[in-house]
Amino acid sequence: MTKTNKSTPAAAEAPLLTEEEILAMGEKDYMNPAQMAFFKARLQALEKELLKNAGETTEHLRETVLVPDPADRATIEEEHALELRTRDRERKLLKKVQQSLVAIENGEYGWCEETGEPIGIPRLIARPTATLSLEAQQRRELKQKLYGD
Repeated sequence: MTKTNKSTPAAAEAPLLTEEEILAMGEKDYMNPAQMAFFKARLQALEKELLKNAGETTEHLRETVLVPDPADRATIEEEHALELRTRDRERKLLKKVQQSLVAIENGEYGWCEETGEPIGIPRLIARPTATLSLEAQQRRELKQKLYGD
């Protein structure tokens, strides 16, 4: 198997496939233009949602309410801290989504960074930002567990 080149404009105009249709495809169809279009649309939707959430958080944090009760103030501060932690995780995910979109444009999406092997459609459906095959990810996690970061 070899990596595919950039998708053609005709592929972008075709209706997107469903998860079931993509899973039913054979190995020879791996990362064909229709599959690339499916994952590109999924990643773009995720990117849009993450950016929307970031905007809502900014607006929410600006709406600071001054309350005299220390317990209420502590509750509000805890909610803000939780929201900021969530947004920080989403910020990191947004970076991965944008890197995946670049990989699609470069024709490198769907291939393991370590081994060059296919990551696999089921894994990409579950985690569209995956950059390692399941086996490579398991090796990396085992290595981290044994030796630390």
